[in-house]
This record gives sequence, C-alpha cells and structure tokens, in this order.
Amino acid sequence: MNYRTIRIAAAALIAGAAACSKAKDTAIKVDSVPVTRRTIIVDAQATGAVEPINIIEVKSKASGIITKMTVETGDIVQPNALLVQVDTRDVQNGYNQAAADVNASKAKLDVSGAQKKRSDEMFAARVITAQEHETAALDYANAKASQVRAEANLDLAKQRMEDATVTAPVAGTIIEKTVSLGTVITSATGTFGGGTTLLKMANLDRVRVRALFNETDIGQVRAGQAATVIVDAFPDRRFTGAVEKIEPQAVVQQGVTMFPVLVTLDNREGFLKPGMNGEVSVLVDQRDNVLAVPNEALKSMREATATATMLGLNPDSVQAQLKAQYSGGAGGGGNGGGRRGGGQGGQGGNAGGRTQSSPGEVELAPQQGQQGQQGQGGQGGFQMPDVSEKDCAAVTAAFAKKPAEKKKMDDMRAQMQAGTLDRTAAREQMQAIYKAVGVDQRVAGACRQKERQAQGGGQGGGQGGGQPGGQGGGTQGTQGATRGGNRGGAAGTTGGAAGVAGGPKLQVGNAEQAPRTKIRPGLVFVSEGTTFKPRVVMLGQGNFDYTEVVSGLKEGEKVALLSALALQAARQAQNDRFRQNAGVPGLQQGGAAGGAQGGQQQRGGGGGGGGGAAARPAGGGGR
Repeated sequence: MNYRTIRIAAAALIAGAAACSKAKDTAIKVDSVPVTRRTIIVDAQATGAVEPINIIEVKSKASGIITKMTVETGDIVQPNALLVQVDTRDVQNGYNQAAADVNASKAKLDVSGAQKKRSDEMFAARVITAQEHETAALDYANAKASQVRAEANLDLAKQRMEDATVTAPVAGTIIEKTVSLGTVITSATGTFGGGTTLLKMANLDRVRVRALFNETDIGQVRAGQAATVIVDAFPDRRFTGAVEKIEPQAVVQQGVTMFPVLVTLDNREGFLKPGMNGEVSVLVDQRDNVLAVPNEALKSMREATATATMLGLNPDSVQAQLKAQYSGGAGGGGNGGGRRGGGQGGQGGNAGGRTQSSPGEVELAPQQGQQGQQGQGGQGGFQMPDVSEKDCAAVTAAFAKKPAEKKKMDDMRAQMQAGTLDRTAAREQMQAIYKAVGVDQRVAGACRQKERQAQGGGQGGGQGGGQPGGQGGGTQGTQGATRGGNRGGAAGTTGGAAGVAGGPKLQVGNAEQAPRTKIRPGLVFVSEGTTFKPRVVMLGQGNFDYTEVVSGLKEGEKVALLSALALQAARQAQNDRFRQNAGVPGLQQGGAAGGAQGGQQQRGGGGGGGGGAAARPAGGGGR
C-alpha cells in the first residue's frame, strides 16, 4: 500500500464519518402530548388609563377676593359643603341698600293708600274733580309697583350674597384646585370669559378606563361584555367591570388604527386613581371543559407535505390519506348505509349553500353549510359536535327542570321563524338561557338537529341551498337511496326538493347557533405506535395557546408538537449549511470524491473540486 492509497482511504473514512454524523443529527426527536379537556378563554387586550366618569368644574357667580378656602385636593366632600368663601362687602352693601328701598316703598305705599281712600270718599261726596281722583289712584298704583321692584332687588341682592359662598354641588373628591386663599376671581355669569375655575371634582366611586383596541379586535368587543383591568400600582389585584361603549371615531397612532373602548369599574374602595395606567382584557368567549390541542400541534392543509417530510413520512402517502379522509367526510350518509349517495348529495347542497350568505345576515357557521356525519344528507364533514342519546337525554332533563326557560326558548324560536325578533338579540338571549340551564349550546343544537332528522328524514344535501346546487344535491341523494337503500339518500332527496326555497329558513335557523364561532378544518398528526398519521380535525374557538377541537379527535389521543419539530428541522438545516460553507477538510460536498479523483490523476495539480488536505499531496504528486 503506497502513500497515495493511504490518502484515498483516509478521505473515504472522513467522508463516512461525516455521513454518520449527519445521520445522527437528522434523527430529530418528535414530542407528543395527549388531547385533554380544558377551559379556553378568548379575550381582547389593550392598554388604557383610568379617568373619572364625570368631572365637575366649580365656579363662583360672585366676583371678588377669596377670603376662605376649606378644601384641598384629595378631600372627599358631601353635597352643600363649604368650598370657597368670596369677600361679601360689596354684595352686603348692595343687600342693605335693597332692604332700605323695600322699607321706603312700603312707607310710600301706605301713604298712597291713605290718600287714595280719602280721594274716593271726597269724590263720592262730589268735593273733588274726577281728575284729582284719578291722580290719587295713579299714585297708589306707582307705589305698589315701586314696592314690587324693591322686593325683587332685595331678592337678587340676597342671591348675590349666597353666591359669594361656594358649596359642593354633589358628593365627590377634589381632584384639582386652581386657586388659593387671596386670589381675586371673576364671576362665571357676569363676565365674557366664563369666570374663574375654582376647583375640579368628581365622584370616584365609579370610574372608567379608556383603552385603545386595535381595529382587528374591535369587531369582537360589544357593550355589556365583562372586562378585567390590572393597573401597574396593584399588579396582583384584578378589577372587574363591563364595557360601557365603543367610541365611533377611530384614533390613529403611528399608522395604527385604534378605537377607544370605555370600561366602567366599581371603585368604592378607592384604589383606582385618575391617570393610573393598566391593561384591559375584555372577555370575548369562554369554552368550558372542551377538547383542546396546543396550537403547536396544528397545521394547515397546505403544510401537509412539508410537515410529513419533517416527520419522516412519505408525502405522497400523507396526501392520499388526507384525500381519503376528505372524500369519506364529504357526505355523511344518513343513519346507516348509503354513505356514498349521501355524500354526493352533500357536495351538491354545499355548492348551493355557499351562495346564500350575505353581509348583515346571521352568520352561516361552516358546520351548518357542510354537516354530514349525522345523516344530514351530506354537508361536507364541517359539523356540530357528535352527540349520543345520553347527551340528548341530559339536555332534555336540564330543560325539564326549568320549564320557564324552556318556554322562553320556544317562544323565541317561534318569533324568529315569524321574523319578528332581531337575530343578534336572539343569539345573545339564547346564550344566556343555555347558560342558566347549564347546557352546552352546541350540544343542544346538535340534539335538536338529530331530533329533526328522526322526525322528518333529515335536511338533505341541499339544505339552505335555494340554488341549482341544492337541486343537484337532491338528484345525487336519490342515487344514494338507490345504491344504499336507506334514509341517507332519501334525506338527500328531501333536502334537494326543499333547497330551492330553503335559503331564508337557513338564515333564521342559524340564529340558534350561538356564539358565532367559525368552524374551520385543521391538520394534526396522531401518534399510532412508532409513527404518526395525519388526521383532519374540525376546530372551534381558540386563543394564543390552545384551540378547541369540535370533532376528529378523542380524549387521550396523542398529537405531535409540530412547531418544536419545525424549529429542530430549521436548526438542522442551518447546521448543514454551516458545514458546507465552513471549509472543514473532508466535510465539503465532493471533498472525499475529489480527493480520490485527484489522487488518481497523473497531472492535475491539486486534486479535483476542493479535495481538501487529502487531495493536495496526491495532486502534488502529479506535477
């Protein structure tokens, strides 16, 4: 074995070691977590500041110098409590003069009255002329008018005296003081500028927070929703309140459009002060005890191929499994056989159903347009939760215990069918009724749908279609009845026949489906033994951490954490690029092969393609 052969063998060993190292690095560990039940809370968050609900500016109707001031900022005062005393010398002099005028007018009235009485007697005795009698009567009338004017001036002088003493108009807290003892102030009513503001006060038993919510979240915020506020001064204390209103005018800050939302809080304990900054969280929706998966385990259908590669699965096989799941869930085949026929009916109905939604109407939840696993004549697998007879019996028993709520619910449904009840208001009222009864709203809706299927043979593939798509659903549903011989195809026929005029009915019926959660498909990889299999699931409400699973998974099944897997794959790819570009001998692509080729060359000077240290001596031998 000569020197050249040794170099070639060394290069091969280095390449083999690099390949082994790369094989070890690519062995990525896949973590999985079980599907569990939990409470999902969806909220909209923003920052805001505490402010009083109503600020009162206290002014004085009297002008002059302040001779007494009894309050400071932060003082809590009661109605009619003394706040400011203005110098009363000028108004006192005016009052004294008005009082003297009243006394003089009374004396003059007495004299004029006596003169008029004598004049009447003398005129009756024909001692004086009519002109003299009229003069006496006129003097008496003028005396009475003078007395009225004098008494009015006295009343005004008395009011000016009272205006010099400023009292609290309502109960509240002094939040700002703009004057002090000895300040000369102007009247709020006797001057053009509106007078001097003495104090600002507000009732802080109830305060509000003005928070700026992003326009992407404002669509979920409504007046009356529960809200939680945490201020920086008390980070461990939560203040609860409610959304008072949403300001109609947007505020643009640094190119971001936001809307002010006013949240009212109870502050009888006095912890919240005007100007405090805090974080506002408005409760949008809450799902209790529902199946949920981490968001790290969810992918979209477009990411199926890339995710399969990361998991070491065959992308073509994964696509085939997903296609099979979609085709299997497209119909729903009634309550027995005939699944294929029902599924075709569902596709036709779905195509028609999509033409019926219009802005401003009750939102078409995707499961209503595409249900298909409970004998709906096929609506595409996007459906309400699967329910059993036990679940429906529990719903019936819960309503039987509260007949008042059941009657209210029946009356609301009748009003909605008649078109006399607002759908948005009906949705909120029904949600409150379901909560009072202690029943999950979607489970109750699924049970009602199941009951309608049992009574009338299903809604069929063209439910709510009202378009040629609905008619197509009926035709294909009939084929399903012929092939399967069960209620699935018959339901498709019935739904297709009613689909032509069924569009508006679907809109009204959907008012019962609250809250307006959009059901959407998602992709997870379920652990089965030592491998993972893709599965299409229907997802409901979700937050930043978890998403509700409406159907497709069972409690206890394990799903792969794909976000962590993607990070590991990205890190591995980065390491591979680093090895390729670092110039480490024997680790560059083609290095070992280049070295071997260069060693065999008689003349080549340096080995082929960057062969590294092993190639250079061999190449040098070819000089």
